[in-house]
Amino acid sequence: MEAERISSPESLSAKFEGSFAYLTVRDRLPTILTKVIDTLHRNKDNFLKEYGEEGIQAEKRAISFLSKLRNELQTDKPVLALTDGVGDTEAWNEYLSRQQELMDNGELVSWFKSPWLYVECYMYRRIQEALYMNPPMHNFDVFNEGKTQSFFESQLAIKLLCTYLQELITNMENVTEIKLRENFLKLLQVSLWGNKCDLSISAGRDNSQKSSPIDSLPDLQSFILVDDSSMVWSTLVAPQGSGPLGMKHSTVDIILDNAGFELVTDLVLADFLVSAGLAKKIRFHGKSIPWFVSDVTKLDFDWTIRQTMAANHKCMSASGVQWKHFMKEGTWTYHDHPFWTQPHEFCDMEVDAEDLYRTLQTSDLILFKGDLNYRKLTGDRKWAHTVKFNQALRGFQPAPLCSLRTLKADVQVGLKPGQAEGLCSQDSNWMTNGRYAVIQLFSPHREQ
Repeated sequence: MEAERISSPESLSAKFEGSFAYLTVRDRLPTILTKVIDTLHRNKDNFLKEYGEEGIQAEKRAISFLSKLRNELQTDKPVLALTDGVGDTEAWNEYLSRQQELMDNGELVSWFKSPWLYVECYMYRRIQEALYMNPPMHNFDVFNEGKTQSFFESQLAIKLLCTYLQELITNMENVTEIKLRENFLKLLQVSLWGNKCDLSISAGRDNSQKSSPIDSLPDLQSFILVDDSSMVWSTLVAPQGSGPLGMKHSTVDIILDNAGFELVTDLVLADFLVSAGLAKKIRFHGKSIPWFVSDVTKLDFDWTIRQTMAANHKCMSASGVQWKHFMKEGTWTYHDHPFWTQPHEFCDMEVDAEDLYRTLQTSDLILFKGDLNYRKLTGDRKWAHTVKFNQALRGFQPAPLCSLRTLKADVQVGLKPGQAEGLCSQDSNWMTNGRYAVIQLFSPHREQ
């Protein structure tokens, strides 16, 4: 029997009334819209300088559109079809029709009476609609300021992490398999905890990393609720045919989450995988439009590599130069399929984005970063905490996959009996405050 989908915050008011978690979720979307409007207004002089009067008029129209959207959200107005006519408009409107078919008594799909995952994704797509419909602003990233600020405010941690990486690479030739495994597990955890830096959860407030990510790992170990990292290692080095998979053939896909410090942790992990011979090819998957405040786009990805290359720090610059080389030679590639910025659960991928699903089927390991990817993996449903991860995936199994996620939403599966109850007694907000994390693996070849 499938679990019920998590509804929008208003319909959960009886359960969460008065609690901090409820207020945070309920207020987050209007707060983000307000910040977007403010960002456009603060950049008015830049629009005038770059585009003249046309830029000013576009800014005014976009702000008017977004102010109306904020009112629709706050007053439970019907969810409207998109009208911008770009590549994914039809897919979004078809999904709205599906939602309408599920409504009882002919009610219209609205902000308070719809699955929370859907309306949250819908809001970000409507923000993009406001820009698409008001050229020459259609390429403006309303979240860029926060993403770049997160990168620069995490400089100390980035320098320390790049120094650690360069020391590993320098000594790679003589490293034992035991040491290789130890370093892999460390960098996997660094990538995991990099996910704490999520600007959509903090509604754009500073959430940068200011301490050594390596030194922090021992203190964070006890907060990993599910730790399948040893099995992730085994998946990487599992035999394929006559030779070790990791040394010759392995392709790893990383489904990215946040720009800034988290992206750097992902790039460091990917560098290590290639330099250690654990992977031959890394495919990064990001977003085709600005998404959930801090998610990675192609512009963010390229900008981060350029900034790292240009850093006045030997190890940081050396890392950036190597990453640029990986991209140039095709060892690393970046992809931004429109499915990642649609509201679908990932179990829909095989039907709604067959080409992407077939690509992922050629992977030896898929790393899904972050909370939104976990919600889409599990359908954002009210699963019992002890439900097995593979059951919650509801048939989505293109290849071995691992979720690296710090908990920021009310869904978590794969826990041991009594584990959730123990956490509740210690910390009532354990599912949403980002203190806890999982490294959770599903492999079609392993008994679940």
